[in-house]
Amino acid sequence: MKQHYLTPLFEPASIAVIGASVTEGAVGTTVFGNLIEGAYGGALYPVNLKHAEVQGHKAYKSIGKIGKPVDLVIITTPQRTLIDMVTESCRHGVKGIVIMSCDFVGTADKSRDLLDKILVICRQYNVRLLGPTVFGQARPVSKLNSGNYAGTIKPGSMALVSQSSSVASAILDWAESQDVGFSSVISLGSAVDMDVGETLDYLVSDPKTRSILLYVEDVSDARTFMSALRAAARTKPVMVLKVGRYDGGEKLGRTHSERLIGSDEVFDNALRRAGVLRLRSINQLFIAARVLPRNYRTRGRRLAVITNGIGAGMMAVDRAGDLHIPLPRLTPATITRLDGFLPAQSSHDNPIDILGNASAARFHSATEAALEDENIDGVLVVFTPQMGTDHMATAEAMVALAKTTDKPLLLAWIGGKKVQASRKLLARHNMAFFSTPEHAVEVFWSLASWQYSQQLLLQTPGPLGEWDAPDMESARMIVDAALNNGRQMLDELESKALLRAFHIPVTTTVRAASAEAAVTAAMGVGLPVVLKLDVEGLTHKTDFDGVALNLTTLMAVSTEATRMLARARERFGERVRGLTVQPMISRKNGRELMVGATHDPAFGPVISFGAGGVGVEVFNDVAVALPPLNDYLVDNLIRRTRVKNMLGEFRNRPPADVESIKDILLRISEMLCEFPQVQQLDINPLIADENGAIALDARILLAQVPADARRYSHMAIHPYPSHLVQVTQLKNGMPMTIRPIRPEDAEMIVRFVDGLSEETRYNRYMSTLKALSQIQLVRFTQIDYAREMALVATVQGSAGEMIVAVARFVVNVDNDSCEFAIVIDDEWQGKGLGGRLMEALFNAARDMRLSTVEGEVLSSNTNMLAFMRRLGFVIHKHPEDDGLKWVVRVL
Repeated sequence: MKQHYLTPLFEPASIAVIGASVTEGAVGTTVFGNLIEGAYGGALYPVNLKHAEVQGHKAYKSIGKIGKPVDLVIITTPQRTLIDMVTESCRHGVKGIVIMSCDFVGTADKSRDLLDKILVICRQYNVRLLGPTVFGQARPVSKLNSGNYAGTIKPGSMALVSQSSSVASAILDWAESQDVGFSSVISLGSAVDMDVGETLDYLVSDPKTRSILLYVEDVSDARTFMSALRAAARTKPVMVLKVGRYDGGEKLGRTHSERLIGSDEVFDNALRRAGVLRLRSINQLFIAARVLPRNYRTRGRRLAVITNGIGAGMMAVDRAGDLHIPLPRLTPATITRLDGFLPAQSSHDNPIDILGNASAARFHSATEAALEDENIDGVLVVFTPQMGTDHMATAEAMVALAKTTDKPLLLAWIGGKKVQASRKLLARHNMAFFSTPEHAVEVFWSLASWQYSQQLLLQTPGPLGEWDAPDMESARMIVDAALNNGRQMLDELESKALLRAFHIPVTTTVRAASAEAAVTAAMGVGLPVVLKLDVEGLTHKTDFDGVALNLTTLMAVSTEATRMLARARERFGERVRGLTVQPMISRKNGRELMVGATHDPAFGPVISFGAGGVGVEVFNDVAVALPPLNDYLVDNLIRRTRVKNMLGEFRNRPPADVESIKDILLRISEMLCEFPQVQQLDINPLIADENGAIALDARILLAQVPADARRYSHMAIHPYPSHLVQVTQLKNGMPMTIRPIRPEDAEMIVRFVDGLSEETRYNRYMSTLKALSQIQLVRFTQIDYAREMALVATVQGSAGEMIVAVARFVVNVDNDSCEFAIVIDDEWQGKGLGGRLMEALFNAARDMRLSTVEGEVLSSNTNMLAFMRRLGFVIHKHPEDDGLKWVVRVL
């Protein structure tokens, strides 16, 4: 397998430090000293104009004087030297540069201009750039410490990625005291080139990284960020701490949705959809650093508490109650087991009080029984030092138990000096221990939430539901007509027409230019009616006395219409177009809801749902979700609101038709996927009762989009590309389906790979691979359709659907080309399947606006090379391996 393109940056074979020094306190002194002290095994070159030797190493006056290849250059000289240093390094053929100039101020305009020039130079030479950053980076597992940090960084399996050097240094200082290690520590700094997304992408492929901690201050490219985050979270625990949750100002907007939805709520939802856990404080980040290396999984939220101090145990119980964590009864078998060794005065149910004088053996037996109870998903042991207790022996018992279970075992080790030694023991064994019961409970809650987010990650909804297709032609005409006329805001009739095109029930609405026309319209729709002002650009009509409800006579319609029009023309002048007339919908059991959408600057379209009506902003009962949605995600969206409690049966009211509400949310998801022009949308109120749901009012705000934008590029999460599904036939007439892969194809992929011959398996994977690992299986089936594609060819066999071929590509870093691979089951070769599948793959690449498809083929695989020629590939000598050929086709 090819090494990741960022490997020379994070695991270089040779390093030059420009500005390496012996001056005390200088960045060049610290960085070069750390490389030496860390026993870096590659070639190391100090570059210094004044000294012939730096810290025992021969120094060079410039990188050009080294005369040998250099993978990575670290620049610690002042900002004024950067252009010359970067240019000379690029000309020398380096593969990566880290800028650590101590006088760099990234916010200054002059500095930004300088960075733009540096970036142009680096891209000209295909050199990747990290920083400017104060800390830099370290790779402890590879004995590479090139960070600006005066301390020890222990190797471990957790990676730390931070947008702040000061936060990275603080975490490392804490980690050193707690004996916590890292695979990599990367401070991105100004991130002029390398950003969070690409860094995560590298860590996903890094076998030495098993978990990731991420500190984020802002997200510049949400698509790349989400793509990499979702890829990482599929195989490794990822936890994120983000600052800036409140903007401190009053939010203004043209729709309810825009005012109600905060960017932090969107970020929070994005993390849930990515399958990661969000942390709320630096303290939680420290706690996560202790828990992540244990790679805990929890199947649910049911917790058992074991304590030798009932007061401390009740602290855990109270916090569990705050977080709605159930403490279920133990099974009768477990209670009988506890009865066999616990004193009679002990509590033999959850929480389990094993008394203050509990021995290590009693702690061990009680914890073991709770861990084996089928009603329990995790166990918290609260230890307090008392007469008769042995903190060291108890800690050793917990370490031994942790090796026998896959359930989370959390420890609250309360005390100071008396338990200091046992805490160090727990730290050495990477146990999840805490100084308070509340922290331990919060971590268990976080683990349960994270597992729930993992279920959200698996959802791959398509842009269009499996029901009546929307009237895309009519919808497009409405949107284009408004934008071509220079209008952004659709009026109520246009908004409802667009909703109707997506099969969303709306009230009949008629425009009336005068009071007389309003009377005529009322006779047409039937009394009672609702009158609304129709004023260009006016969105919140109730704010200007622009709505009259429940008009039951034609005289009332005439009187109210005359009054409303007179006042409106006095206030709004020529902007008044007239009135709209619609039937008064009065449902005895109706619930007023609100469905909306807005466009987040980073994450694109966002759907909102909650309580509606005139008090929508007062009650602020709203939950948000990123499209695309499916039934599972819509259920989750509704469940996160308070108004969900009103949708069921209460006070003799029958339950509302929740399915109709879900359908509307799914239809809105469709609209946002297919029409990036829709920037904001409000349906308020949406009235729902036992007979269904109907939109009484609607407003939609549009915006132009670039004509050359890629399909779904406006979305943070790419929908399942259902437009690529095709049903075709083989040469023998057998029907076959070619479609993008889904996560639920995992079992079929296992059977497919198991059925390949050794020769076919070797030709595809270039190894003697016998079976896919769990990580490989996840990576192959849970893909991000925004940056990769896997098409499977399936046929119906005696046992149901089966995969007989797979073709895939991954988009290269240039976003213009992709690298492909294809494998066909031995029994299905020679039937014309390969050509069909590759043509489908070419179409998918064109759909992403890619221009080139390329790949590696074994030189000995003559059949595949001949197949490549027939498909129009040009075969080249591989630049790195004589045993391979490099094949390229321009689309």
